[in-house]
Amino acid sequence: MLSGVVAVYIFMLAAFTGYEVISRVPVILHTPLMSGSNFVHGIVLVGAMFALFNAASLLEQIIGFVGVLLAAGNAVGGYVVTERMLEMFKSSGVRKTPGRHK
Repeated sequence: MLSGVVAVYIFMLAAFTGYEVISRVPVILHTPLMSGSNFVHGIVLVGAMFALFNAASLLEQIIGFVGVLLAAGNAVGGYVVTERMLEMFKSSGVRKTPGRHK
């Protein structure tokens, strides 16, 4: 098991690294990376469910349940955002030809 200080250190290091990596992503790569991050959120959900099912005390069960809720919301929200972004790239079906007026 990790001590509390080591766990907080790892969390802070992961948060800083994640912020630095995401802040440097160009806008054009956002949609493909969202699809990849949705996969990662699925893994986080599985990890949260594993933690919930192996919880021994009531406090661990509550924390695990909140983790499952947050991970599921994050995964679903990622797919919703990706779907909305992909809708922006679809054509409307009506093509305007330049120079023709009715």
